[in-house]
Order: sequence, then C-alpha cells, then structure tokens
Amino acid sequence: MPGVEGKVVLITGASRGIGKATARLFSTKGAHVMAVARSSEETVLLAEKTSSLPYEYFAADLSTEEGCQVAVDETVRRFNGRQIDILVCNHGIGSAHEKPIHELENVAMWNESINTNLHGPFYLTRLVMSGMVQHKYGRCVYTSSTAATDAGAEYGAVGYNASKAGLLGLMRSVCRDGGIYNITANAVLPGWVKTEMADKSAQAEAAQNNTTAEQVWEERAALYPPKRVVTQEEVAHTILFLASEESSGVSGEEIRVSLGCPL
Repeated sequence: MPGVEGKVVLITGASRGIGKATARLFSTKGAHVMAVARSSEETVLLAEKTSSLPYEYFAADLSTEEGCQVAVDETVRRFNGRQIDILVCNHGIGSAHEKPIHELENVAMWNESINTNLHGPFYLTRLVMSGMVQHKYGRCVYTSSTAATDAGAEYGAVGYNASKAGLLGLMRSVCRDGGIYNITANAVLPGWVKTEMADKSAQAEAAQNNTTAEQVWEERAALYPPKRVVTQEEVAHTILFLASEESSGVSGEEIRVSLGCPL
C-alpha cells in the first residue's frame, strides 16, 4: 500500500501541538495510530469535546524505560499483536524552565531534558527496532529542532539544545543500523511553531525582557521571509512524507521546516 495506509504507527507527544496534528493527519491517510503522551486520556477527551478519537490513545511517562516499554506493549496489544511499522518520536519538553549553564544549582534541569528528549526516543527505538528488523520494514522519524544547529542554539537552554542535537546522532545511528533491513530514519527540525510548549518559552522571554508574549511572537515571525511562524500542519505533512513508503530513498537526513530560515 502507498503512503502510510494500513501501517501501525506509534506517535508520541500526541496530546497537543505538532503531535496532535500528526496523529490526526496519519489517521486521515488510513494508518492505525496509537497516540501517546503524558496527559491523561480524560484530559485529551475533554479537550477534543467528543466521546471518541480518530485514533487509539494511551498515557505513559516516556522519560523512563519502563514507561516506553508499556507504551510499545500497549500499542502491539491494541492492534492485535501487529508490530509497529512507523515510530514518530515527537514528545519533549522545552527550554522555558532552563537557565544558563553557569547559573544551574544542580543537574536536575539537565537530567529532565535529557531523560525526556533523548533517552525516551532511544528506549522507544530500541524496543521497536526488533520487529522492524524481523519484517524488514520500518520508518523512524524524530522531531528535533533548529536549536540543534549552530545558528539556532538557544541561550540558557543547555539541556534542550544538547538533547535535540543528540536526537540527530540517534537518528544517524538508526539509519546505519537499520538500512540493511529497509528501515529509514530521519529528523525534522522545526523553526518556531506556535505550540503550547513554545508559548511557555515566549512568556518566559517576555517576563525577562519586560515585554509581552505577543511581542515575542511578532519578533519570532519577523525572522522568517514570509513574516510568519511555521504551522503545526506544515511539520505534520513533512513527518508524513518521511514515514511513507514513497520516502524509501531518504534516510539519515535532517529536514528543516523553517520557511527558509536557519533559526
């Protein structure tokens, strides 16, 4: 089947923002979607204002190996023992809570970012790869950030910057290890997208600079040639392509979704 139709897909960070847009998009394309996030099922159902979702949903702590194992096992169980064909690691925490490295009193902030943004994707990848190898097919897509690049690294965000850069190393390793088994691995690097996580950083930046979050977003939009920020749907469609059968020739790549700007 072309695209992602009929494929079992595990999408993380799917209760809001890019992950939610991606889960909805994959569902419209005929994929069997398990949407995983830390938010409770009840919260997501209330947010949707509906008694049902167009995809399966499960809440798990993806910063731990145990939580990742539960998420993978539950996905396989709900789809009647079918192995996961596509892994979209989109979950993560932002940098709004971080400080410059010389101001850190301890390593708690660092550990939180690394555990969630890097260890979680590693645990999930390790768990799903055996099934992909067995079936000689797989797609792994990682949501990194332009903060992982030289030009885009954020000030006072050592854990976020390092974890998002680490995702690129993980992606390249999966590309090399899985290539012989028809498994591809790629990363999307979104610029500024107006999500709940990014808005928290806008509010933190506004408080620091004695301005407003709206002004921060205007300044972010001004960085891009179209004078707007990236939409969640633009990122979701890029992820969809990288997860599709048609992307078989693309692996080991960092795809910026940033309107032609390196930031």
